[in-house]
Amino acid sequence: MAVIDPAEEINELTGTLKSIQDVLDLDALRKQIADLGEQAAAPDLWNDPEQAQKVTSKLSHLQGELNRVEALASRLDDLPILFELAAEEGDEDALAEAGKELTSLKADIGALEVRTLLSGEYDSREALITINSQAGGVDAADWAQMLLRMYLRWAERKGYPSEVYDTSYAEEAGIKSATFTIKAPYAYGTLRGEHGTHRLVRISPFDNQGRRQTSFAGVDVVPVVEQTDHIDINEDDLRIDVYRSSGPGGQGVNTTDSAVRITHIPTGIVVSCQNERSQLQNRASAMTVLSAKLLERKRQEEAAAMNELRGESTTSWGTQIRNYVLHPYQIVKDLRSGVEAGNPTAVLDGDIDEFIEGEIRWMRRQETR
Repeated sequence: MAVIDPAEEINELTGTLKSIQDVLDLDALRKQIADLGEQAAAPDLWNDPEQAQKVTSKLSHLQGELNRVEALASRLDDLPILFELAAEEGDEDALAEAGKELTSLKADIGALEVRTLLSGEYDSREALITINSQAGGVDAADWAQMLLRMYLRWAERKGYPSEVYDTSYAEEAGIKSATFTIKAPYAYGTLRGEHGTHRLVRISPFDNQGRRQTSFAGVDVVPVVEQTDHIDINEDDLRIDVYRSSGPGGQGVNTTDSAVRITHIPTGIVVSCQNERSQLQNRASAMTVLSAKLLERKRQEEAAAMNELRGESTTSWGTQIRNYVLHPYQIVKDLRSGVEAGNPTAVLDGDIDEFIEGEIRWMRRQETR
């Protein structure tokens, strides 16, 4: 077996990690963790449960980020020693293990590097996601529900809290639409590249002749509004309807008119929430969704105006972005980054990190052209 000389690759990884540490500013990160730790220790913290959850969630996220960087630095420091000991002892198995660790470190440091690309104005926000079934009938409704599960499983794997605000079930199977939030720092920056149309090709389980069916679902990703945002909503511009919550097949979830639908008349934006028992809670959640939609509309209008001043054409990611093919072969391929995977089952179970990292890098290249 040829002796591996990993020195050059290790030096390159060391330089990459040093650049990441400079961008993340570890001293500032430690200070922020200390400040949040003091807030979390305050005896009156849970007097405001929503603020308390934000503080503890952000503290946990930043501590995890710091631990991740420090663990990678420690592994990288140990790597030359692993190769040196394996070479001295002529142990091919140990040399192979060191090679595996080098490959693993490349992937982990590459994933961390993606985090440094999330520098947009709203990238650090939580994410509000809406999924809508599009062309394809009952298959499209089923596909929308599969995507909902995929994102919720991804959040679960990451340990990110999520909350479903509204689910509109289709008559036969699946969902017409669903709105939910991922409550983690940088969730919007991480997931904003998922915005667009997702295409599924498979043998339809709803076709008694077993024919292949193509169906589409749209994913919309916007940042959650924070207190520093200035989104003025005039009550006179709202039409508020209440109705009875319903579940799959039209079954009643409860016996009161607790579900809320809000229409913003000037823009035509419609949002709804039915997953809470209380009409007041549903209204508050629906207003959160409406505020996020209006913030995104404002952001897009400002971006379009700036592009017009610069003489640039606007770019939309709201087109077909990814194919999920289950028949006659199996592959998931992103049409922008070129990232592909041969195990759609794993992807649909939430294993989408490779696609997310690829699209973040792709978007950064588009933005810096």
